[in-house]
Amino acid sequence: MKPLISFVEIENRIIVAKYQRLMVSAKVVLVEKASGQQLPETATRIASPVPVGAVRIRLPDAIKPGTYFLKALNGRGEDAAQSADFEIG
Repeated sequence: MKPLISFVEIENRIIVAKYQRLMVSAKVVLVEKASGQQLPETATRIASPVPVGAVRIRLPDAIKPGTYFLKALNGRGEDAAQSADFEIG
């Protein structure tokens, strides 16, 4: 089965997302849809050996309003999963 990452919410500049079937050391990063640019300052690694859980990503003040999505990369840096698009205001 394919890995999955689902955007849940943004509250107080913190993104919450749930994941399934992501392995330890997978990286989750915020991507600006218009440019396709990964924002490395938002990257977080999966530390739990359990393949189901949630991540929280604090948004730096420099993040501009726009359409974004979350991308999960496996331990080799290859695309593993992508969330639906969401807006940051």
